[in-house]
Amino acid sequence: MGHLARASAIAQDLMHQANVIIVSMAGAVAEVGESMGIPVEYIPGRDRGLMPAIKWDAYLRDRLVALIDETGARALVFDGVVPYPGVIAARSLRPRLKLIWMRRGLWQQTPQKHLLPLQSRLMDLILEPGDFAFEYDNGPTSVRADAKRITPVTLYRKEFALPRARAKRRLGLDPNKPAVLVQMGTGDLDFNSKLNAALEGLKDWREVQVVMTKEPKDATGKSLAPKGMKVHVIRYFPLADVLHAFDGAVAAAGYNSVHELLPARIPTVFIPNTRGTDDQTARAKWCADYGFALYADPGNLREITRVVSLLRDVSIRKKLISAVTYLPATRGASEATEEITSAISASSQSVMFRGNYFFYLLRTQLSRRVRFAAFSTLRHLALLYRLIVPREGVTVEIVDPTPPTFSESQASEELRPLIKNPRRFEHLLPGSTTNYKESRRQIASRAFGLPVEIKSEGDTEMEFKVEIAKRQILEQAVR
Repeated sequence: MGHLARASAIAQDLMHQANVIIVSMAGAVAEVGESMGIPVEYIPGRDRGLMPAIKWDAYLRDRLVALIDETGARALVFDGVVPYPGVIAARSLRPRLKLIWMRRGLWQQTPQKHLLPLQSRLMDLILEPGDFAFEYDNGPTSVRADAKRITPVTLYRKEFALPRARAKRRLGLDPNKPAVLVQMGTGDLDFNSKLNAALEGLKDWREVQVVMTKEPKDATGKSLAPKGMKVHVIRYFPLADVLHAFDGAVAAAGYNSVHELLPARIPTVFIPNTRGTDDQTARAKWCADYGFALYADPGNLREITRVVSLLRDVSIRKKLISAVTYLPATRGASEATEEITSAISASSQSVMFRGNYFFYLLRTQLSRRVRFAAFSTLRHLALLYRLIVPREGVTVEIVDPTPPTFSESQASEELRPLIKNPRRFEHLLPGSTTNYKESRRQIASRAFGLPVEIKSEGDTEMEFKVEIAKRQILEQAVR
């Protein structure tokens, strides 16, 4: 969500000067178009397993090139840890396009750092969204001078945020009872135990309303909340607009959480996730060392419960609220808009790009193909083993082999089930031209290796509803 939130914040500011489209592999993009009035297009990520990784790179490239041609886009702003090969390949096919990297700092020392110099040289502009905790940044980006640093980029803006009473009404919360937002992210192997420990720390807070964005359940459907605790599950985007509804928060120390909760003056306990590239531990410790938030060691469940329980103390909450008034301004979205529009009008560096792209291909493609061959061999050996030695009692979600569903919908209620469904889904920009639809049909056909036909919106929607009805009938019959 951090990448999508930053992209949305910049798009919200940039849309007054340009036609902006948000393209994302995050399922949460379904909430963006409808709530912010910005056209979105969803692309299924490589982790969906719809095709081999190398084939997905070409699919992403073709999707982006088709969208660039359809819209006449002059810039592609990528927000992510590592630019996908498909993103860089799209720039190589459309040399007049400006490629801009929104490269967050505070990296951990991960293998991704080795390609950082080469990837950076392929960019027309690198923007580093400011981080409150930048002085604790000891990662590989901290020693580079190739990025333009701006102030923090955040969706929280005081002028847009609803006041406390209205925010609570919007979320359906009791205005006379305290409310705490619990948003601990995902990814850590011990996530369930950390969440349970955090909720234990809230159970003695009298009449507290615990709010989450998804049900606190494990893979078996068992609740992770203490017995008797009611959890309010909400869906709201952008959540930054209703943060004043909360008296406290328990959150991971991701860029998004820190730069929304602290400017909104919400007393917070940060419990960092330690996996991935983002150095959340450094960010959380900076917040705690300067008195802007509380820190709980993610490896100590008892400490998580103890620190979270401190949020009950009114004096502690008042102290945290007072401290955050000294945080720097967060004007990064408008600063990014200025830098992006300036980069578009600047002269192109296509000759330099072609030379750097050649070295990029030499450096990456051979190793990628070797890894692909190794993983493919291991996968086939595993399949052969399972054929000989079957494993009972294991269910595997299989991708629906039928041709993909196409839709131009921007409505979250329609997009969400389309994205989550195992059936292949191809999202089209609303109001697409005939040429774009034909191009997308060909791209899907190549990617999935089957003939594809784009039906009318009504036919596609009806077919999808019939398919869902069939599945529900089948599941009921099986039960």
